[in-house]
Amino acid sequence: MSYEQITYETEGPLLIITLNRPDKMNAFTHVMRDELIDAFDRADADDEVRAVIVTGAGRAFCAGADLSAGKETFDYKARGLSDGTEIRRDGGGQVTLRMFQCKKPIIGAINGAAVGIGATMTLPMDIRIASEEARFGFVFSRRGIVPEACSSWFLPRLVGISQALDWVYSGRVFPAQEALEAKLVKSLHPTESLLATAKEIAMGFVEQTSAVSIALSRQMMWRMLGADHPMEAHKVDSRGIFFMGQSPDVAEGVTSFLEKRPAKFSMKPSQDMPSYYPWWEEPEFK
Repeated sequence: MSYEQITYETEGPLLIITLNRPDKMNAFTHVMRDELIDAFDRADADDEVRAVIVTGAGRAFCAGADLSAGKETFDYKARGLSDGTEIRRDGGGQVTLRMFQCKKPIIGAINGAAVGIGATMTLPMDIRIASEEARFGFVFSRRGIVPEACSSWFLPRLVGISQALDWVYSGRVFPAQEALEAKLVKSLHPTESLLATAKEIAMGFVEQTSAVSIALSRQMMWRMLGADHPMEAHKVDSRGIFFMGQSPDVAEGVTSFLEKRPAKFSMKPSQDMPSYYPWWEEPEFK
């Protein structure tokens, strides 16, 4: 797929995805939805990509949904996309679910306004850092709609139910400092150094680490947020230790440590995931 509304650029083991409608403050469209999903498909299939950074072009990260259709923006029947009874899937949710499934760490470099889907699409990212000039808003109540992009699952888990409801009920736009204090973002940076900082963080994830170990760890951590007992984690941990314990990456990790040399891991997430992955698709794990 060739991209019109995002850019896809690799720098060594890093992939930088840039939302690229700067004249529209990177407002979200169905085209951007499809392109983002395709980009994460490509990232997972490319073993040279070890971490993904998402940022925006121009002065905004993403100002929310493109409202150029006016009052019919969210009316699928009026736009001829539904007969009025058929429920269509939320496009933002399709993107965040694809991010959730990703095998690579995802870092959000939020360079400016992140409002509506511009805020909710960042929630399945593993690390969010922001420009000191960034602003955030979960503005759905002020548009008469409801939170989307699976944010009713993600947001309370990240910042707690009270803070999540404060932002969602009020629909107010708030500064980056408030996002930092609520731990929605990890740190604030001058705009000009934001992307460099994101790259530095990403390189810390990919240097001297096993790509398969990270892929498994990412899914284990995120999916256990919904588990109702630590035994669910124990089941998956045990399978991971058992299968990976026999793998070439573990042999290399231990040997390189004992020999006091950098590890050279060989396993690839595209082809070397253990046989129990994806465990959540098995009937006993549903």
